[in-house]
Amino acid sequence: MLNQTQSAALFQKAQQTMPGGVNSPVRAFQSVGGTPPFIAKGEGAYMIDVDGNRYIDYVLSWGPLIRGHAHPAVVAALREAVGRGTSYGAPNPYEVEMAQLVTEMMPTIEMVRMVNSGTEATMSVLRLARAFTGRDKIIKFKGNYHGHADFLLVEAGSGVATLGLPNSPGVPAATVAHTLSAIYNDADSVQALFDQFPGEIAAVIVEPVAGNMGLVPPQPGFLQALRTITANDGALLIFDEVMTGFRVHPGGAQTLYNIQPDLTALGKVIGGGLPVGAYGGRRDIMQMVAPSGSMYQAGTLSGNPLAMVAGLATLRGIRDETTWDDLHTAGIKLDAGIKAAAAKASIPIYQTRVGTMQGLFFSEQPVTNYATAKQCDTERFGRFFHAMLAQGIYLAPSQFEGGFLSTEHGDTEIERTIAAAEKAFAML
Repeated sequence: MLNQTQSAALFQKAQQTMPGGVNSPVRAFQSVGGTPPFIAKGEGAYMIDVDGNRYIDYVLSWGPLIRGHAHPAVVAALREAVGRGTSYGAPNPYEVEMAQLVTEMMPTIEMVRMVNSGTEATMSVLRLARAFTGRDKIIKFKGNYHGHADFLLVEAGSGVATLGLPNSPGVPAATVAHTLSAIYNDADSVQALFDQFPGEIAAVIVEPVAGNMGLVPPQPGFLQALRTITANDGALLIFDEVMTGFRVHPGGAQTLYNIQPDLTALGKVIGGGLPVGAYGGRRDIMQMVAPSGSMYQAGTLSGNPLAMVAGLATLRGIRDETTWDDLHTAGIKLDAGIKAAAAKASIPIYQTRVGTMQGLFFSEQPVTNYATAKQCDTERFGRFFHAMLAQGIYLAPSQFEGGFLSTEHGDTEIERTIAAAEKAFAML
């Protein structure tokens, strides 16, 4: 049994001044129950809460910390940068370095604009797609989450799925009138919408590897079909790589699957744990962004020097093949151990992995889209989650979220996690 005295007191206090006691919904543990630990410190693969409990962390700030917590290179870069000032509201050399590095690592991105969050990135990239094509309608996929902009809160994953919200109050019907929903991993559902609205659809936006209904990889041929369908109609293909960017491959999902989207949204890893977002793509499209063109978008803190140096230290540290080989080996070992532990306890699970992202579903059937994800046993997941937490393993507190590995998860952490899973499955 965890000692959560101080966390419980903080949670009670937080609920008096913050909605639900948190600043992002899934942190409140509503889908799994219990008190969320309040974190005092992160180091390497671990987090330590205010009560002194130590956890092996598989959330990693929901993805950004691919080099783990407080990596020395990232900390050193930030220490040096903060002494030069926290923000300028003017151009700085680090945003130029970041733009160059992103375009090197993701060749389909010829120009890039920095913003401050994944939500801002997807909102802006879709505005750009509409401006470039002169069309209004967009297609998203059920269970894909692209941030909390009004017109994207339709059949969304992540916290919307976790809390069982239908969409969101406060979103006018007119705002989502041009947002069409298709079925992830079902190209025919996309083609049907293009047949229904020929010449009206500006773009298809997709998580190339869905990470907000649990981790759901694309089926063979799905992404290529999206590329073909959009090209045939003159619409744009947008990859939301806020989560997958530099997480599933050093060049993102687009490099892993050899697909060339027209535009890409980024975030998380490129800030090394600081608030950040970006969007980029074909030069002819990006030149429509102000001040080069007429599509307006701006941000006081965009290209913030602290986020840029943290992101540069992170990206430069994961470019070599040896790093990715080690991450792959760790992931395979972890998955095999969990699979064996579940089998030993006769607990049906379905596992997924793409690069450093992982999924664990309590399901006897494969999970390929939002409908099959919602059929999973969320009650059993909740019990498994708490059994792991009690043993010092911090997983995402929702069946509808993926997990992450870092370069700091070594044999010790993997073996401890597998041992904890054996006990947790036995308890189920």
